[in-house]
Amino acid sequence: VTPGSHHHQCKWVSFSREKACSSGRAKSVVLSLLPILSWLPSYPVKEYLLGDMVSGLSTGVMQLPQGLAYALLAAVPPVYGLYSSFYPVLLYTFFGTSRHISIGTFAVISLMIGGVAVREAPDSMFPLNGTNVTGFDVDARDARRVQVAVALTTLVGLIQLFLGVLRFGFVAIYLTEPLVRGFTTAAAVHVCVSQLKYFFGVKTKRFSGPLSVVYSLIAVFKDITSTNITTLIVGLVCVVFLYGVKEINERFKKKLPIPIPGEIIVIVSTGVSYGMSLSENYQVDIVGNIPAGLQPPSVPDFSILPNLVADAVAIAVVGFSMGISLAKIFALKYGYSVDGNQELIALGLCNFVSSFFQTFAITCSMSRSLVQESTGGKTQIAGLLSSLLVLLVIVAIGFVFRPLPQTVLAAIIMVNLLGMFKQVRDIPALWRTSKIELTIWVVAFVASVLLGLDYGLLVAIGFALLTVIYRTQSPRSVILGQISDTGLYCDADEYEEAAECSGIKIFHSNSSIYFANCDLYVNSLKQKVSLQLGVAHEVLDEAEKQVDVLSNGQVAEAQAESDSEEARFLQPLCPVHSIILDFTPVNFMDSVGAKAIKAVSKHFHEHTHWGAVSTCQSSGQPYPWRPGSSRCLAQGHFSQLRGSNRRPSGRRAGSLTSRP
Repeated sequence: VTPGSHHHQCKWVSFSREKACSSGRAKSVVLSLLPILSWLPSYPVKEYLLGDMVSGLSTGVMQLPQGLAYALLAAVPPVYGLYSSFYPVLLYTFFGTSRHISIGTFAVISLMIGGVAVREAPDSMFPLNGTNVTGFDVDARDARRVQVAVALTTLVGLIQLFLGVLRFGFVAIYLTEPLVRGFTTAAAVHVCVSQLKYFFGVKTKRFSGPLSVVYSLIAVFKDITSTNITTLIVGLVCVVFLYGVKEINERFKKKLPIPIPGEIIVIVSTGVSYGMSLSENYQVDIVGNIPAGLQPPSVPDFSILPNLVADAVAIAVVGFSMGISLAKIFALKYGYSVDGNQELIALGLCNFVSSFFQTFAITCSMSRSLVQESTGGKTQIAGLLSSLLVLLVIVAIGFVFRPLPQTVLAAIIMVNLLGMFKQVRDIPALWRTSKIELTIWVVAFVASVLLGLDYGLLVAIGFALLTVIYRTQSPRSVILGQISDTGLYCDADEYEEAAECSGIKIFHSNSSIYFANCDLYVNSLKQKVSLQLGVAHEVLDEAEKQVDVLSNGQVAEAQAESDSEEARFLQPLCPVHSIILDFTPVNFMDSVGAKAIKAVSKHFHEHTHWGAVSTCQSSGQPYPWRPGSSRCLAQGHFSQLRGSNRRPSGRRAGSLTSRP
């Protein structure tokens, strides 16, 4: 082989490798953006198809009434809830990574959208022109609120897409579980209060913003004397029926092949309403016109986007947090993984693309997801089938639900909130385990109830971050002692078996050291070490003639016994000659913290051989930093401890390992 041919051969091999590498990278990108391509080709039809079909039909039966009901929460006509139950579910089948969650309308998100729609398009903006009748133009108001909801959904989708492309899937970690549960419990209160007017059949305006719950309750109770008795009776019957079905499903879930669909009350009540002419004879409010067919795509009204940015961010984060938390639960249960960034992209695409077809923002629903999983759903084929069922209703039989009483939809919403209200049980559990997390739960709940879901969420996140600062600013500081015949070191005051090392004080504080807590760290160090230094030196001067101090820290009698028991009790064990800072829990230290440690080293240098920094996390070394370097905090006095062969790990009691 000539050198030239060998050179060309090497170039060809290199080109082939690059081509294979680039094609493999392209394939991985496509599979990550379209997860359906990774599992659909190997879909086991015989094992999965029947379960997915049953699950899809069961979930679709729930999806229909919930879509109609949650449209009322979003302050838009009911048919837009059906649109939101079709397009996003269809898209998530292709782009989502979870196999079990049910995408579609959700009470909390719908309520947040409704609050924005009512704020941007209140009733007062649409008076009836040319008449002396007090009222407003309902059609014009609803059309404007649809525009607001669609534009808001477009912006929510863009924000989620932006966060997903930038790999910001970790943003959900800032919504800690107590915060989310307190927030969703408050949302349940908002939803329940907003449905009272439909339940009682009274005519009140819808409120939004701070204290909207209070204003809504006052308005309902002021008008309680005009309650429509027929509406109330129908609503109560539906609540009792739905609650009874839910209890039966819960109690006999192991014996029932599939849960009993309580939503069949929709079909029954629709038939009763049509047969008895409840709207004409008893003035019961009904769903009304449901136009057949799908809306043609249209561009949202981008002129109103500047007013919706803050609301869109809140809805985007809450929607993603709900979806990813439930997706991770199912993934852990069934042994597969979900990609948080891809979930953001999937939700963003569902919201953004669907908004051009007149939908409002969606996320996953816990109640539907549990049904989809419990009825045998294995993949998102179940979600695809449920969306096709919704499509059938939209295109062919939507008119059937025109006589459906609105109080039935209110009953469905209220009963579905029971799971959220049960989260109040968190309070006694958190009281026993973590007072700080209990405070986060309570603050999230109270702030969201009183200030509204948008401001309440902002206050809750801010408070949760403050608790993190509080925990680092209030660390627990102790002097460590060694448990005899082991390499374990723990709090010398808390554990009787822990004895302090002879002449050495090992200071441990369970926090990093930075500008916000360095003063507290130094003060705690001085308090715990300086007092003992003072006692040691002062008592030694008076007692040198009476006792001999042995190297093992035990006190032996001198030639003459002490004059009293009290004097013997006050005799020191050993003068403190060295101080060790245990940095095991210190994950980081800023320049302010480093300067504070340098300053305190000068303070102690007069009395001790100011010693070592043990088990440093950030330096990459298990023992003292090098003197003279930018990370040296001990002014080069580490050599005093190296000969003693004591390198404590600073581990708490119960640890099974220690550093050599």
